[in-house]
Amino acid sequence: MNTEVGHDKHVYAPGCALLIYKPALAERLLQHVIAEGKASGRHLTCCKHEPALEPGTLVINTCPGCDRRYRELYPGITTISLWEVLAASDRFPFPDYGGVEMAIQDACPIRTEDRVHDAVRRLLDRMRIRVVEPAHTRTHSVCCGDSCFGLVPEDDLAARMRERAGQMPREDVVVYCVSCVKAMRIGGRRPRYLVDLLLGEPTIPGTCDPSAWHAELDTFIAEH
Repeated sequence: MNTEVGHDKHVYAPGCALLIYKPALAERLLQHVIAEGKASGRHLTCCKHEPALEPGTLVINTCPGCDRRYRELYPGITTISLWEVLAASDRFPFPDYGGVEMAIQDACPIRTEDRVHDAVRRLLDRMRIRVVEPAHTRTHSVCCGDSCFGLVPEDDLAARMRERAGQMPREDVVVYCVSCVKAMRIGGRRPRYLVDLLLGEPTIPGTCDPSAWHAELDTFIAEH
């Protein structure tokens, strides 16, 4: 088990998807939350496994699925999104995107969590990104389609992704779930992953075949 817990019991969990996507960015975020005194170390055990953390530990999460699982499955463990931590920061070097307009896709696992929706939009405002909301957003958001993987044929899955992407009012779509990156790309939109936006990086969708992507995730989860 690869878990580091400091005396203050605050740890940063980047999540499997970010560690597959761009592990160097996960490390940069860790160093930032440590520098701000928000966490003393990292937690790399996948949230689908028993975390074996001390009671009272606060997990700073990046992945919406982690947010939900730490909230619902593990007594004695609390969680907060990285977005909430950064939205309150007076030290983070926010890039300036000059008022560009982007749509936004709110992820399924935090559909009930206005605290996350609000924090994400505060971050975008601090980066001077103007959010153009789709018709179904925040607590009424519609799944990007990925949650149907394994439940419907892949042609149907792709059609659901195209349908959701087609509801976005701008070509550029802010997402804060790596699977949403894939879905928006399959659907014909240009995904802009929030971690990339915060750190001034391009969003590179990478593997977009749903079966291949979920195989990567399953392998990584089994190893962590």
